Amino acid sequence: MNGHIKALGGTEASRAWFDRAQASLAGGISSSSRLTSTGPHPYPLYMTSGSGSHIRDVDGNDYIDYLISYGSAVLGHAPAQLTEALTTVLSTGTMFGTCNTPEVELAELICEMVPCAELVRFANSGSEAVQGAVRAARGYTGRSKILKFEGHYHGWTDTLAISNRPDASEAGPYAAPNPVPHSPGIPAGVVDDVIVCPWNDPAALRAVLDAHRGEIAAVICEPIVANNACTMPVPGYLSLLREECTGRDIVLVFDEVCTGFRTGPGGAQAMFDVVPDLAVFSKALGGGLPVAAFAGLRHVMEPLAQGRVKHGGTYNASPLCATSALVTLRELNRPDVINRIENSGRRLMETIRRAAHDRHVPCAVQGVGAMFQTVFTPDGTPTRQYRDLLRTDQARYHSFRHELLKRGVHTNAYGMACWFVPSAVTEDDLDATCKAIEEAFAAM
Repeated sequence: MNGHIKALGGTEASRAWFDRAQASLAGGISSSSRLTSTGPHPYPLYMTSGSGSHIRDVDGNDYIDYLISYGSAVLGHAPAQLTEALTTVLSTGTMFGTCNTPEVELAELICEMVPCAELVRFANSGSEAVQGAVRAARGYTGRSKILKFEGHYHGWTDTLAISNRPDASEAGPYAAPNPVPHSPGIPAGVVDDVIVCPWNDPAALRAVLDAHRGEIAAVICEPIVANNACTMPVPGYLSLLREECTGRDIVLVFDEVCTGFRTGPGGAQAMFDVVPDLAVFSKALGGGLPVAAFAGLRHVMEPLAQGRVKHGGTYNASPLCATSALVTLRELNRPDVINRIENSGRRLMETIRRAAHDRHVPCAVQGVGAMFQTVFTPDGTPTRQYRDLLRTDQARYHSFRHELLKRGVHTNAYGMACWFVPSAVTEDDLDATCKAIEEAFAAM
């Protein structure tokens, strides 16, 4: 391989900025997920710039970036076509709190690309869009309970911040898990409206649905569980969800915040050929700007369209964010762009598998090329549901991540999350990353 690896230098400037931040930011951070560390160093990195697939920190260290803003910067950092389009909007007005033409063009493009999208509404984040979809489902059905799957993540707001990461002592029985609030501050009444079910288990699903017959407004899932280390649906499981929801008059919601558009123009629903009633999008949708959407079949969205179900937001689909999303989706609607992302990721996945095999390290590399994760399971088998992740070797994952970071490869700090591959990654980047992967396994 010809990849050049630049060893990570010092990170003392990041330490100094974190010390300073703790005097004004709660915990020194703006998001709980940013409380990461650079291996043995108990502070996060502070980034100052990015270009293409690379980012640079305050100490001048350069990294190939596979976090890419949790999948949002799908075209890479500061892509020329996006910078040019947004510069025009900056000079003409970024938002007016009124209707605008880019939002209409964007909605039309989403309807063209996404199988379930007959009507669209915009929001500012995945968490907001999930709330919108849940309200639409409840307004349409007249029911209040929502079935979610253990370990699936649907945002930080109270609505569905239930059983995201329960530990073994609080999770309860396998077939009927306890609904565990993700944080103090979530009211008991909210928790009572959420039913939790294990993933990828048809018998458990039917049993839970039977036990709550006539009560459930919606079943929501991550079709590829990005927040469970890219756990894949077992063959036929998404089709089963569709059949059961149709037969019971339950709204099926796909949370495609992570899978949407990056896994292909139609997202996971097109990949698996299963059409939900509603779907939620963010991350790759905006290409790095804050925009989200929920979209669905006309009859489910109609109460919202008529104003009987309420939804609003001052910043929804501002000209700036809508323009960013338009430029991004037009790129992701090109087969060559999607193929480059997928093929690049597949090469990285295969390199990890080969390096692990050569070094006799048990692990599974799961997901798809556009988004994947390495899980250090005891026997090297992929995970099927959340509780499998409780037996993975997280210390080994952290060691792997730190060895990559030392070699200038930036990945997600959390073993239960995933790698995201940008379209801007180059052959030299891939060569360097593959070399870093091989050296990381050798060091472990």
